[in-house]
Amino acid sequence: MILRFVILCALFLLIEFYSYQAFRTLIKLRWVLTAYQIISALLLVFIIYSFSQVDRSVGQTKQFMFTTGLMLLVYVPKIVITLVLFSEDIFRIGASILNYFIYNAPRKEMMPERRKFVSQIALGLAAVPFLSLIYGIFEGKYNFKVIKQTIFFPDLPDAFDGFKITQISDVHSGSFDNPEKINYAIDLINEQESDMILFTGDIVNTHAKEMYPWLETFNRIKEYKYGKFSVLGNHDYGEYVTWSSEKEKRENFEAIKNLYGQIGFDLMLNEHRYIQKGDDKIALIGVENWGANFKKAGDLNKASEQVNQDDFKVLMSHDPSHWEYEVKKHPKNFHLTLSGHTHGMQFGIEIPGYFKWSLAQYIYKQWAGLYEESKRYVYVNRGFGFHAYPGRVGIMPEITVIELKKGNNVA
Repeated sequence: MILRFVILCALFLLIEFYSYQAFRTLIKLRWVLTAYQIISALLLVFIIYSFSQVDRSVGQTKQFMFTTGLMLLVYVPKIVITLVLFSEDIFRIGASILNYFIYNAPRKEMMPERRKFVSQIALGLAAVPFLSLIYGIFEGKYNFKVIKQTIFFPDLPDAFDGFKITQISDVHSGSFDNPEKINYAIDLINEQESDMILFTGDIVNTHAKEMYPWLETFNRIKEYKYGKFSVLGNHDYGEYVTWSSEKEKRENFEAIKNLYGQIGFDLMLNEHRYIQKGDDKIALIGVENWGANFKKAGDLNKASEQVNQDDFKVLMSHDPSHWEYEVKKHPKNFHLTLSGHTHGMQFGIEIPGYFKWSLAQYIYKQWAGLYEESKRYVYVNRGFGFHAYPGRVGIMPEITVIELKKGNNVA
């Protein structure tokens, strides 16, 4: 623990040192540099103090999210500056060695001076994440996108050709602070001409009471001919805070499960439903949370034990790592899995149809959008809400509309 603290302090000092070097190279006014140092010190003290006051019995608060956002605003740009100037220092050290051993330069001329244009480049690059993070906090987190995806299956029952499913995931209602924007998102959901809506978990951050102010809003989600179904996400179990007793934790969990019913969703706990359309049917399976690095309450075998091998199956499982570790090779052949959980880290670059990148991809093989392997599919919703960082950059909040089509497999 002490070693980690020492390493963390050393990293912060390194980042602050290089950030100051960039400003000092470009700005010569002493009072400006002094003001920069004072403000940097005050911000660091405030961030450390705020995080030290986090109450493990309360969980994420508005103050926690504010501090997280502030920390990212301050230190992501400084990390960019550090990387650029550190790279320059490697060049400068190499040049000094060259000057010493080959050119026999005087000691005072041995190390080249820091170049002004490199500091300008560093500050210019740092401005990109700084401005992006500000946009993400004030606009991005409510910049809802409707993403439509058509998936083809050769064995889809005829009656379900063209069947549309709306998916939402990761609401995290405890993070909301703008009723107008949430109502706008509900209107977007209701505008989609779908046959069924599925909610793949994380209705709250931790406590059931987080959702109470939003019950009326989410009850505005219209009725669907073939139903409204949901499963639990990892945050729905209330496991990221310290409870005064197991009884209190159980009561909160029961209250969270009831929330889904209070907004008209049929919560599926390791079970299945048959969706009948005309003479045909598909199996909808819903499991509790199962994550490679999170709670493993999902029981795929129990949920599907009464489902026939040749039934067409749609699975709801919150964490896409479940698909990677269990679902995609399961002998019962789950045609389509709908997940969420990753949020795409709420930060990345995405050019639809061409390119997408996020730190999430270094943790999850399937982290946003549609993936296929051995003619089995998983779709990972980017999330409706936000958590920890109170914003979204590049990876926007998503309402998914999936159309099932009969035909050859096409991703």
